[in-house]
Amino acid sequence: MAGRHTFSEALEKLHRDLLNMGALVEEAIHLSVKSLATRDLALAEQVIRDDDEIDNLNLSIERDCFRLIALQQPMASDLRRIGTVLKVVTDLERMADNAVTIAKATIRLKEETYVKQLIDIPKMATLAEAMVREALNAYINLDTEKAYQVGRNDDEVDALYKHIHNELLELMKKNPDTVHQATQFLFVAHSLERIADHATNLGEWVIYLVTGKIEEIND
Repeated sequence: MAGRHTFSEALEKLHRDLLNMGALVEEAIHLSVKSLATRDLALAEQVIRDDDEIDNLNLSIERDCFRLIALQQPMASDLRRIGTVLKVVTDLERMADNAVTIAKATIRLKEETYVKQLIDIPKMATLAEAMVREALNAYINLDTEKAYQVGRNDDEVDALYKHIHNELLELMKKNPDTVHQATQFLFVAHSLERIADHATNLGEWVIYLVTGKIEEIND
C-alpha cells in the first residue's frame, strides 16, 4: 500500500508540473505576440530567455515519467496516463519554440515601420491561445467534448492563416520593398498555425487518456 501511495503522489506531481508548464507556455505565446504588436524588444527578449525554464521543466517531467515506468511497473491505465503526459509536454515544448520564433521576428523588425496595422495576426493569436487554454482545461477535467471542440476550432485558425498568407504574398508582389517584413509576418502566422495544431494534438491526447482510442479530431 505504501508503494502505491508513493506512486499516486508521483502521478499527482506529474499532473501539477504539466499544468505549470502549460501556464508558462500560455504566457509565452501571449507575450510573444504582444511584443510584436507593441514593438517591445524587452518583452521579446524575455520570451526567449524564459524558454530555458520551459525546456528544463519538459526534461524534468520526461525524466520523472521514465523513472515511474522503470521503477513502478504501472498498470495499463496508469501507463496510459504517463504516456499521455509525455506526449502533451512534447507538444507544449514545441508551442514554446513557436513563441520564441515570434519573439525573434519582433527583434528582426526592430528597425522597420510596419507597413500596415496588425489586425489579423493578433486575432489569430487570440484564437490559438484560446485553443491551448481549452485543451488544457479538457485535460484537467478529462472532458472529451471540450477536446473535440478544440479540433473544430482549428478550422477557424487555418482559414485565418490562409487569408494572412495570401494577403502577405500579394503585398510582396505589389511592393518588393516589403519582402523582409512580410516574410517575418509569414513566419509569425505559420508559428501561430502550428501552435493551434499542437493544441489540437493535446485534444487528441485527452481523448486517448479517457477512451484509450487514438483518433484525429481535425484532418
